[in-house]
Amino acid sequence: MRISANTTLVFVMLSAQTAAVSWLSVAERPPAMANLSAFPVKLETWTKSGEDAIDPASLEQLGADRTLSWNYLDSRTGKLANVFVAWFQSQRGGATQPHSPRVCLPGNGWTSEDLPSVSVVTPGGAAIPVNRLLVSKADRRAIVYYWYQTPRRVVASEWAAKLWLIPDSIRDRRTDTSLVRVTVWESNPQNEVAADFSGRVSAVLRGLLPR
Repeated sequence: MRISANTTLVFVMLSAQTAAVSWLSVAERPPAMANLSAFPVKLETWTKSGEDAIDPASLEQLGADRTLSWNYLDSRTGKLANVFVAWFQSQRGGATQPHSPRVCLPGNGWTSEDLPSVSVVTPGGAAIPVNRLLVSKADRRAIVYYWYQTPRRVVASEWAAKLWLIPDSIRDRRTDTSLVRVTVWESNPQNEVAADFSGRVSAVLRGLLPR
């Protein structure tokens, strides 16, 4: 059976990732815990309106070391949004890793439609890549933006997030990461409200993640 070059490359990269993370079981120097409780209650026109409690069973399955799930209201548009952050201090051995919303949301009863990835601009002018989903459940409709963020970078691709483990583990002896998901109760995928809120969330999180 002939093996394609792409298949070989994926195998090599995954093997290298496994080797790097296994090496870190002894050599890793995990950072201090992220202080997500310092997340601001106001982001320009967005104001915190409450919290979504995460049940203990979901927390255990998620395996994150720190989580945040806050609701915000935009005074300009009246739109409601939720920001969810799952921060992992270590991905050592692959035991604890972010779960892609592409898998988790359908598993929780949401119908999910993939949309093209886009770039959103942070208040500082930096452009970050994000994934987009259009989700629905009963009569609820929402646009979901999500990405993976570390102190060094923001990536949208699940593959890229995993592959960056190799250089980061060698250079920094760290494998910490965060999954960031923004949900805006809006059925129009072109709505700029989600992009605005996502850019502000990413900028704030950059200052909260341990260096």
